[in-house]
Amino acid sequence: MGRFHRHDDEHGHGHGHGHEDVGDHSGYETGPDRVVVLERIFDENDRRAAENRSLLDEAGVVTINLMSSPGAGKTTLLERTLAALPAPERVGIIEGDIETSIDADRLEAAGARVSLLNTADGFGGECHLDAPMVADALGRLDLSGLDVLFVENVGNLVCPAEFDVGAHRSAMVYAITEGEEKPLKYPVMFRSVDVVVVNKLDLLPHLDFDLDLFRSHLAGVNPDAEVIELSARSGEGLERWTQWLAAARAGLPGAGLPGGGHPGGGHPGSGHPGGGHPGGEG
Repeated sequence: MGRFHRHDDEHGHGHGHGHEDVGDHSGYETGPDRVVVLERIFDENDRRAAENRSLLDEAGVVTINLMSSPGAGKTTLLERTLAALPAPERVGIIEGDIETSIDADRLEAAGARVSLLNTADGFGGECHLDAPMVADALGRLDLSGLDVLFVENVGNLVCPAEFDVGAHRSAMVYAITEGEEKPLKYPVMFRSVDVVVVNKLDLLPHLDFDLDLFRSHLAGVNPDAEVIELSARSGEGLERWTQWLAAARAGLPGAGLPGGGHPGGGHPGSGHPGGGHPGGEG
């Protein structure tokens, strides 16, 4: 269908997506038909997203839509996060991939309750997750046993940002190996998130990467985004991330991350961020 964007405010935040702009399809003879189809797709998605969010609100489960390009380090960050929490079994993860259970298996081994979503199975092999897919995955999780749910979206810097899945917060993992210019090239993604986790800082001494320039580009696209710098591989900087999660959790009734974490009191874990998967950043 080609790419499209739906953000009807300056920075694209909030859950209410209007259909004022589904992109310019005038280059196609079928342009008007494509717009009608897209609007029908978005109507279904927004309705299901609202249902998902209502279900999660009732269960008191704060939900984070976690996005990135392939290989930026989402799965490794989640492994580190699980290792920092004393009750990882109260963390749920909807694991989105086109194929395989590789990442789902890693996160299940780390103690999370995982619901795998392979988009090739009944969802057309899409390069993103959407609200109907997440609704399907929610049906395989016992929400009464969860405090926090991560939706690990399919690795892609475009489409995942377009679809409300019913999450309360949106976060992206950005690896410094991707270059400083990405906020300018992929503004829809960077505008859509509440926090940008700048990952792989352990590689900074070995790269020609200008962190200040990246921050400047990001501020030009989304001045409200919080920035957290860390290395998911080493665990350095993880405390700020777990504090952000605790603050997100505190926004819902029954505040507190698994094990009683709370904002401002140090990261809600076992005292240090170690113990995560030592492998590559997936």
